[in-house]
Amino acid sequence: MDWQIPAVARTELAAAGLQAAITIALALLCLWLHRRHGKPYFAWFAAAWGLYALRLAAIGSFLVTRRWSFLYAHQVITGLTALALLWAALVFSRQLAWRWRYLLVALFPTVWSLLAIYELDSFMLAAAPMVAFLAAATMWSGWTFWQYHRKVGSTGARVLAIAFVLWGLHHLDYPLLRARGAWTPWGYYLDIAFVLAVGLGIVLLVLDDLRRGLGALSALSGDLQRSPREHDVLDALLARPLQLPAVRGTAFFTTLAGTNGASDETVCVRGAGACAAWAGTHPDGELAARLAEVRATGRPQVAQGVGGLPYVAALPVLTGGAPTGALVLAGDARDPFTALDESFLHALGQQVGAALHSAALYRALEARTTELERLSLRMVRQHEEERRRLSRELHDETAQVFTAVKMQLGMLREGVDGAQRQRFDRVLALIDTGIGSIRSVTNDLRPSLLDDLGLLPALRSLGAEFSERTGIAVSLALPSAPLPRLPEDADLALFRAMQEGLSNVARHARARTVRVQLAPDAGGLRLTVTDDGGGLPAPADPARWEREGHMGLVGMRERIGALGGSVVLENVSGGAALTIRLPAESDKADDGTAEDDAAEDGRA
Repeated sequence: MDWQIPAVARTELAAAGLQAAITIALALLCLWLHRRHGKPYFAWFAAAWGLYALRLAAIGSFLVTRRWSFLYAHQVITGLTALALLWAALVFSRQLAWRWRYLLVALFPTVWSLLAIYELDSFMLAAAPMVAFLAAATMWSGWTFWQYHRKVGSTGARVLAIAFVLWGLHHLDYPLLRARGAWTPWGYYLDIAFVLAVGLGIVLLVLDDLRRGLGALSALSGDLQRSPREHDVLDALLARPLQLPAVRGTAFFTTLAGTNGASDETVCVRGAGACAAWAGTHPDGELAARLAEVRATGRPQVAQGVGGLPYVAALPVLTGGAPTGALVLAGDARDPFTALDESFLHALGQQVGAALHSAALYRALEARTTELERLSLRMVRQHEEERRRLSRELHDETAQVFTAVKMQLGMLREGVDGAQRQRFDRVLALIDTGIGSIRSVTNDLRPSLLDDLGLLPALRSLGAEFSERTGIAVSLALPSAPLPRLPEDADLALFRAMQEGLSNVARHARARTVRVQLAPDAGGLRLTVTDDGGGLPAPADPARWEREGHMGLVGMRERIGALGGSVVLENVSGGAALTIRLPAESDKADDGTAEDDAAEDGRA
């Protein structure tokens, strides 16, 4: 069959063909986005644009054949396209679930188009209700995106809102202008502009979501990396999402293993914002179902109407690849994290889980370190007590026995002749040497000056004795003001540190002079032993010397570290310096050790 197509119709067909090509391209873009991100609203956008392309095919067929059936199909598909675009907007902004009763709305374009084309004679009566329906559905889509834009500040949503509202207003001119051929083909070109505007809005929507989601999640990732403690990690985990638009509350849920055959249970560890009251509670209803789904699938889940909050999104927290908890975000907008790519959210969940696991390890390490410090301090105290006991026994018993023996031998010496008296003199000299050795050992074990006169006189005596014994000049710079309050055993620790420092100078430094300074430092005390020897061998690595058997440094670090202080050995201009710092108050040293001592006394 051969028929002639009017010139106007040919122009209209060309414009419709261009619009169809652009619409099909937009449908393919939405299909790709759905495949890439798995979001259902992209599938609905693709379906809407596919229907729009069928609408253009129907009107083109009508222009060519002039069959009323194609005009009827065009009218019905036009109404379904508007409904599909509205449904895509609602699914995007409100996460609406499909209900079969919604099909009743689709009956209007089907039934009314049938009446308008085949039954009604008045064009305005036939066109006006359908045009009003199309305009209302299209502007409703625009209003939906505008509400979303107001909540989250999305540029893409704003473009979509403006495009759909203007497009809806444009529908109103159909019975007055386009149906009468007044805007051919410019009506098609205007529709093309609206289609392109909607396509631009969808692309901007994707970019907005990815940008905001990536920015927020990257910031959260940085917070987690900077927080070594579990308390700080949870604070960062809950505080950062509250800065996202439309997020009103956050909570962290974890699953506790059941005991004695009981089933596992999920509990809220901590909440913030609108979810602060959830702390310590167990989820129920829709939230419990969504959290169970998160645990089963390891994928983010969204619930509606939980605790009076419009939307609640649960992000899985993964440890070792398995969900062990969930970060819950509650707010006024769907999908509060907004990041489209679930693989990125999955990676974030792994990072959150790793951060929490690291924080737990850090907490365990801190507890273990505290226990070791307490044990070290106890061992040092027991060691000093043993030295005190030995010193007291040597002084009170062994030295007294030697003195008594000397007295007896002295009395015997008076009753012998000259040759025997010389032998007694040699024996008495040996006894004096033994008594001197006992006194030296007693002083090394526990300096009596430290107990009798205090720290400063004991340090002066130690410096004088060292200078006399080694020939190395020792200059002391001691404070004249009263010393700050020091923790228990600090005096002995400082005395032993100076003793070890001087001993190291005598053994290794080849120095001629040593300067010892004791001065207040940041609320505590600083003891510095500086020599003018050859300095430390390069590289100056105290840890290596400790590994090679220089146990004096090890003991010094253990003793000072147990009191909360620090030990630094370093090269300085013209020699080496040993710096000891002790805090004025050391709760760490006191906490627990007193309890341990009390417990030990109880056992005794």
